[in-house]
Amino acid sequence: MNKTESNPGFRLMAFTYKFRDFFRPRMNILKEVGIKPENHVLDYGCGPGSYIIPLAELVGKEGTIYALDIHPLAIQMVQNIASKKKLRNVRTICYGCKNKLPDNSIDVVLLYDVLHDLSNKYQVLEELHRVLKQNGILSVSDHHMKKNEIVSKVTNRRLFKLSRKGKRTYSFLSKG
Repeated sequence: MNKTESNPGFRLMAFTYKFRDFFRPRMNILKEVGIKPENHVLDYGCGPGSYIIPLAELVGKEGTIYALDIHPLAIQMVQNIASKKKLRNVRTICYGCKNKLPDNSIDVVLLYDVLHDLSNKYQVLEELHRVLKQNGILSVSDHHMKKNEIVSKVTNRRLFKLSRKGKRTYSFLSKG
């Protein structure tokens, strides 16, 4: 991610997401991905944490959720959600910190409404490929981009192959 929004701008975005999530529950989107209990999931560009609670339901207590964002307020919001809901399996990563995930440690990466905003798309995709297990899932959704643009950007370097197109997401498999 290449920029942070002001705190008031971020708070306004978080507020509008509450309405969006009421009318379009995040669980409906996550059901397309195939997340299983005990999975380790990275929510890359987690924002205010819209996916955290439904992810916790899907991965269960044995799974782990890594919420990564460039904005410290996003990290704080996710930590507040995890604390309030007593989610002990949520880890936060403020982008730029030295908390590197190990190679081949993640089952699923969510890249939702972020790809269009990345100035370093290919570096990010290489990093996501590094942390994903072989045949791990990269789930992409970005309403700012057209289908062919999403598929082209993600598969360009041959790190991922398109596995399936859902109603709201594209699932790519990490190639070895």
